Amino acid sequence: MLSTAPPSVTLRSAPQAPFDGAIAAARTCYSPRVIGTAEVTDRQRDSIGALTFDAGHHTVYQHAHFEFGLENISRQFVWSFLHSYPFYNSEQSSQRYVKLREPRAFVPPIAGEALDVYEQAILRAWDRYAELSALLKDDAWAILKELRYVRPTTQPERLKQIERDAEKRAIETARYVIPIAAFTSMVHTVSGIVLHRLYRMMNSGDVPYETCLVIGEMVRQVKEWDPLFFEKVGLGPIPGESLPEASLPREFPRTQGAGDRYASAFDARLNGRWSRLRDCSPEAEAILADAVRSVFGLSDAEMPDDEALDRVLNPARNSYRLDVLNVGHHSPLMRSLHHVTYVFEKRLSHTADSQDQRHRMVPASRPLMTLTDTAVPDYITPRLIAANPRAQVVYDASMREAWDTKNRLLALGVPLEYALYVLPNAKTLRFIESGSLLSLVHKWTLRTCFNAQEEIYLASMDELEQVRAAHPRIGRHIGPPCVIRNGLVSPRCTEGTHFCGVPVWRDFPAAVRRL
Repeated sequence: MLSTAPPSVTLRSAPQAPFDGAIAAARTCYSPRVIGTAEVTDRQRDSIGALTFDAGHHTVYQHAHFEFGLENISRQFVWSFLHSYPFYNSEQSSQRYVKLREPRAFVPPIAGEALDVYEQAILRAWDRYAELSALLKDDAWAILKELRYVRPTTQPERLKQIERDAEKRAIETARYVIPIAAFTSMVHTVSGIVLHRLYRMMNSGDVPYETCLVIGEMVRQVKEWDPLFFEKVGLGPIPGESLPEASLPREFPRTQGAGDRYASAFDARLNGRWSRLRDCSPEAEAILADAVRSVFGLSDAEMPDDEALDRVLNPARNSYRLDVLNVGHHSPLMRSLHHVTYVFEKRLSHTADSQDQRHRMVPASRPLMTLTDTAVPDYITPRLIAANPRAQVVYDASMREAWDTKNRLLALGVPLEYALYVLPNAKTLRFIESGSLLSLVHKWTLRTCFNAQEEIYLASMDELEQVRAAHPRIGRHIGPPCVIRNGLVSPRCTEGTHFCGVPVWRDFPAAVRRL
């Protein structure tokens, strides 16, 4: 039986007086000391509040942070709205490591036959998930036994740990059939000005109905905590029909098969890659060398390009590359990497991109699914499934069922916004992504590790291969932690007991990832 419920929002923590804190911060700008909230008057609330907000001086509203507990929200809402911009912090329940036992999902406001079709699709997908989890566990177990060097003398507790890891690998892959309507839960923190922006934009994106439920409740609870924070300043939500994105379907009507044609053309440009380098500066290495020299006030005669590049990128000479706290943005030397940028066009599944978008300093132009919908199944197949014929049959059947259901709901008159919820985590997303070398180096260090999510790993390896070809002096010192740390600091692997079992540092990037 499908379990569902309205979104649950809990304001876990907030400043005692967030609006007065903003006014006090604004007054501090014109004072030789820090102003306290107890010194704020009604006149200042009325005058300074509107003056700062309307003039765009919004940093004063950034000091207040609101921490929410969010439950009964869909993965689609999180991907489409809550994680689609950089300024937030989330800790979210993981489908990679948490087994989904009970079918729990968001149900949009539909009724009658459409509701029955929708609910049966969710339940069917959960059955497929359980079936695939069982089919894939033995495959994962067989691979892990080799990687973890299991012998007849291996201790029982060690065997149990490997078996648990095999189950995690199985559910990590089986989750591709779970609908994007599936519930998740999280702790989510935003600043006060970001909450104002979320409220302003809550009719945007692919899921405005669910977004309005969640953001509306977040705002209501903050208003209850401190009525002044929205009463004295702010703008209401932009009506959905007034959003610039809303005019596109009227100007460019969606014809039958438009999404399918767009997907085909995009994939042809990728030419078999997960990610294709679309643009970079041919002078990237020279620009980076100049940036390094500018930090130290040196000429190219005093510090040649090779020396400058080696000094900033070689972990044997730049200890910031070994620092697990990722202090690059705070280092005058490392900030030179900001001036080199790369643009990629890529494709990932919905579930992989939900992780990829957490690299907030590597932004992307992600698709509106309501404008890029495909009539035919359009999905990513994990390699563990592709290697198991029985699992492949189950998986392909699940994909057909999901798209048949989505198309059936559309035929019943269900809005596409609601019908899309039944599509699986495997749904392919195509987008343009770019970032500075500073942010990409951090991402590639994490995501070329064999424990990284499979698709993001494969895309990162594609990207690194192309960067090495375009700029070999930049690419030579990029790789997973064990490669960067090898011979310099112990331990090589930062994953502890989750070490993949492969000495990648001996043969990177040629080392083969089996899981």
